[in-house]
Amino acid sequence: MTPEKIISDIKKGYFKPVYWLEGEENFFIDQVIDYAEDQILSEGEKAFNLTVFYGRDTAWPDVINACRRYPMFAERQVVIIKEAQDLKGIDKLESYVEKPLLSTLLFIGYKGKRVDGRTKMAKLLKDKASLMTTKKMYDTALPEWTGELIKSKGFTITKKALFLLIDHIGNDLNRLSNEVDKLALNLKNTTKITEDEIEKFVGVSKEFNVFELQQAIAQRDLYKAIRIVTYFGANPKAAPLQLVFPSLYNFFSKVQMVYTVPSKDEKTVASAIGANAWFVKEYMTCATKFKYEEIEKLLLLLYEYNLRNLGVNDAGTGDSELMKEMVVKMITPM
Repeated sequence: MTPEKIISDIKKGYFKPVYWLEGEENFFIDQVIDYAEDQILSEGEKAFNLTVFYGRDTAWPDVINACRRYPMFAERQVVIIKEAQDLKGIDKLESYVEKPLLSTLLFIGYKGKRVDGRTKMAKLLKDKASLMTTKKMYDTALPEWTGELIKSKGFTITKKALFLLIDHIGNDLNRLSNEVDKLALNLKNTTKITEDEIEKFVGVSKEFNVFELQQAIAQRDLYKAIRIVTYFGANPKAAPLQLVFPSLYNFFSKVQMVYTVPSKDEKTVASAIGANAWFVKEYMTCATKFKYEEIEKLLLLLYEYNLRNLGVNDAGTGDSELMKEMVVKMITPM
């Protein structure tokens, strides 16, 4: 079950008495919980028919008592348990899940965990409830997901702007969603998001960022790469090494995988190396600039300089100097 399906069914009037929302991706759990809290009941109905519990501060008998109340001046009531993973004795809700009150909609946000499939509770949830299990979104799925989110707001986004946004935020769907909302709020005279809007409203330099650095290295453009690294040195918060190294490693490890694919078709290569089709062209282009052995050495350099940044075999070289030294070795023919 997906959050979109649950919300769509509720809008159509198809209700389940219990909604168990579990797993690793809090964004999707919050999406359903927020809808239940804000949209199911009218403002007038909420005063008597909306009850919100927080797991850490709640006793399980209070939840059952609230669920067994009948709605007042409304067809149904909504009971929500936020952070239900912190509710002691949550298994005691079995008796209610087994025989729920049909006029109560119970939403349980069970974050970071999954109900044990061997338990009675798990079997009851499959039979009696709407069960949504979420997984952390893979990085390769972020461009498509973010692009669809932006499209749903009535906007389009360039490839570079999309990369800048994702690379800056990372795999945090709540923050990505908030930044997209901020962009939608601020864009007045255009529906197209470019790197200019990302720079202005998100705060990422369109000229000096990790994306531009990896492109400079991939194109063996030493002058541009040194300019970017120098900017990073003068603006440490723009691109900390702890973020730069993983981004470069992810990029060039994908490039390394390109050599193993005999096809030159972008979709085939993307599928074979587990990359997003949005960016596979960059990997393939880089593979024409470097030999396989050079990419291997480049990845080893990243490993070496990451260790040096952590203080291994290094007496305290500054971040900027480490980056300049590494970039020169990466771009200079090996």
